[in-house]
Amino acid sequence: MPEGPEIRRAADTLETAIQGKPLTDVWFALPQLTGFAAGLVGQHVERIETRGKALLTHFSGGLTLYSHNQLYGVWRVVAAGESPQTNRVLRVRLQAADKAILLYSASDIAILTPEQLAQHPFLQRVGPDVLDMALTVEQVKARLLSPRFRRRQFSGLLLDQAFLAGLGNYLRVEILWQSGLAGQRNASQLTDTQLDVLANALLAIPRLSYQTRGVVDDNKHHGALFRFKVFHRAGDMCERCGGVIEKTTLSSRPFYWCPGCQR
Repeated sequence: MPEGPEIRRAADTLETAIQGKPLTDVWFALPQLTGFAAGLVGQHVERIETRGKALLTHFSGGLTLYSHNQLYGVWRVVAAGESPQTNRVLRVRLQAADKAILLYSASDIAILTPEQLAQHPFLQRVGPDVLDMALTVEQVKARLLSPRFRRRQFSGLLLDQAFLAGLGNYLRVEILWQSGLAGQRNASQLTDTQLDVLANALLAIPRLSYQTRGVVDDNKHHGALFRFKVFHRAGDMCERCGGVIEKTTLSSRPFYWCPGCQR
């Protein structure tokens, strides 16, 4: 299942294809959206924002296309005028002179005014996105210590999009390994130093994964790449303490950790 870094890279691909180019054709399958199509022709996409697994395509006229891929939705980039052969159901087509971006199979799609965007139920529920470069370590630390989250076990908290959007299972286990913390711990139990380490990891690891395209590199001396330390490494030796990495289930998801150094 894609997590924040993969969603952001997909948005980057869409932006590269369409951003800043006048739209020559706009098409929506959903009847409640068809009335917006003609008014969007001639406008351009200013940027594509990610909030967890939701994409917000912001148009120059002030409207925003909200889309959530859920389980089956997928965006594709094609040449202008191209109609790929696929069993998927086309929902959205945004076309410029040279490229088009197509959304298939998604059902959670809406066109929103700025006011509607600010009040959208999903966007109100999710927390700040870990790949929003304006989000700081201090803000993350404050969320960890807030009454809403401070007693939540990390195993569940790091999967809760209301805490931080864009985290998922592989990021959860890698962040907790990097922080030396067991999944059963919570923020109220941590020292200031532990909180600082965790808050830094909550931003640094997703951003490194995004920047390096989630490359799994077994060369321990190649420090610039994101490399799984525990994810899918059950039975391997922990490179930090020499213990054996174990696999269990926490919050209904596979969880990998080192009992020797994650306390």
